[in-house]
Amino acid sequence: MNDIHALYKLWREKAVLDNDLQEELISVEGNEDEILDRFYKNLEFGTGGLRGVIGAGTNRMNVYTVAQATQGLADYLNETFDEPTVAIAYDSRIKSDVFAECAASVLAANGIKVYIYPELMPTPMLSFAVRRLHCSSGIVLTASHNPSKYNGFKCYDPTGYQITDEAAAKIYSYMKSVDMFDGIKRMTFEDALATDMVDYIEDWLKEEFLDCVLDCSINRDVVKKSGIKILYTPLNGTGNKPVRRVLKKLGVKELQVVKSQEKPDGNFPTCPYPNPEIRQVFEEGLKMTNEFPADLMIATDPDCDRVGIAVRDNGEYKLMTGNEVGAMLCEYILSELKAKGTLPESPVIVKTIVTTPLISEICKEYNADMRDLLTGFKYIGECITELEAKGEEDRYILGLEESYGYLTGIHARDKDAVNGAMIICEMAAFYKTKGITLWEFMNSIYEKYGYFFNQLDNYAFEGAAGMQKMADMMDSLRNDPPKEICGSKVVWVGDYKTGKTTDGETGLPKSNVLSYRMESGDTVIVRPSGTEPKIKIYITAKSDSRENAEKKLSEVSLSVKELLGIE
Repeated sequence: MNDIHALYKLWREKAVLDNDLQEELISVEGNEDEILDRFYKNLEFGTGGLRGVIGAGTNRMNVYTVAQATQGLADYLNETFDEPTVAIAYDSRIKSDVFAECAASVLAANGIKVYIYPELMPTPMLSFAVRRLHCSSGIVLTASHNPSKYNGFKCYDPTGYQITDEAAAKIYSYMKSVDMFDGIKRMTFEDALATDMVDYIEDWLKEEFLDCVLDCSINRDVVKKSGIKILYTPLNGTGNKPVRRVLKKLGVKELQVVKSQEKPDGNFPTCPYPNPEIRQVFEEGLKMTNEFPADLMIATDPDCDRVGIAVRDNGEYKLMTGNEVGAMLCEYILSELKAKGTLPESPVIVKTIVTTPLISEICKEYNADMRDLLTGFKYIGECITELEAKGEEDRYILGLEESYGYLTGIHARDKDAVNGAMIICEMAAFYKTKGITLWEFMNSIYEKYGYFFNQLDNYAFEGAAGMQKMADMMDSLRNDPPKEICGSKVVWVGDYKTGKTTDGETGLPKSNVLSYRMESGDTVIVRPSGTEPKIKIYITAKSDSRENAEKKLSEVSLSVKELLGIE
């Protein structure tokens, strides 16, 4: 553990670039718990980059920790590439713009050319920019759907997906050798602009991105005919302009935006948890539905890489899960491409191991090749790149994860809520022309393939004690594996940290994940979040009816909670 008092004293002396930091440090003087939480460790840098609470200290997101990470990246890039370049984007979060300029300034001082968006932009547009501008790396300042106190620094490789474990380890090794006060090369952002070390990304690239998204459309002609009504909320984030633009180009005529959540605001005043997974983010929009009875409500998270929906059915709005939307997209795209005679031979659908096994059943129906990969969209991006290298990119149909991330094109290598919003709207319009709501469409999928019901239980453990508690839980499961869960015998175990399973090996990179399959056919997957202080439990129950599946979910959830000793 760090020497917290020595670090506190050092920061009081040297953290002078941001007045907010000194005010915070003074406010916690003498408070051991507060000082401990800010300095007991350094923010860790991994494949997801940095993520943490905004504030003063080595365990916080601030101009010093961002600069240290950027210097580590700069040293890595200058060692690895000739004349490296970097693209940068940022979202609406508190200090995202400040951190973006900080990163650009450090890169420029290290002789690295930077291309930065002149305004906040979705994460997938950063992935697109890296590829289109042939950059060596990319940075986006965002904490995705976390509460407003968080921010983050995500790093991308030249192919446009988040960096690999190997690259992250090298960058981190450079970071650790950098003194965050005296070891960082700096120049002002204004000087970087003036010397052409930093250029703003021009509008043509944004337009090209939207054109690529629209190229993913399958039944564009039905949208105008459907008369579909869309109510959209960007949740005070980056989706407002690009999502509205692409839906207009798609042919949506009746579109309204939730006014209280339209403009960028990192405080997220009407949605403290700006996560399209939860119903609360739709509450402001629901207030508008009496006067504007939308067929479909859409919410994108602050960096616009995740999209959630609520659908109108018999006058009631029902929230659809990420698994359900993924299953609908899979069935819609595969069935329509088959009907049009444009479904490639051996089409590829890529999902994460925690995404519903219902996708596997749909793939069997259409003879699609389903790839099951670790959690993290970068693995889906890697799969697309491998297909592209073989000249087989046309086989790629859809990448999806249960946490509301989708990608139907190869223009980006990260999940894309601009693309997701577009194809979901088109799907809803298509079935509206057939007199079917998306709720009815989903029920038809359950009736065809079986009721696969899923639930994600999140349990938060803040601070140093919380991190240790999560580690103890995972150790306990490994040292004393459960013989049964919810009264059903465990018949298969997968430990992705060791790579071992009951019947062989996972065949995937190492990851701190445990998976259990019971005799009943139900499954449980447990993993600590890589970006939040949470342990996540993914439960799937399969049954012959909605009622039975819901009952099983509740029972298994309670059983796992007791197994882990969570109160």
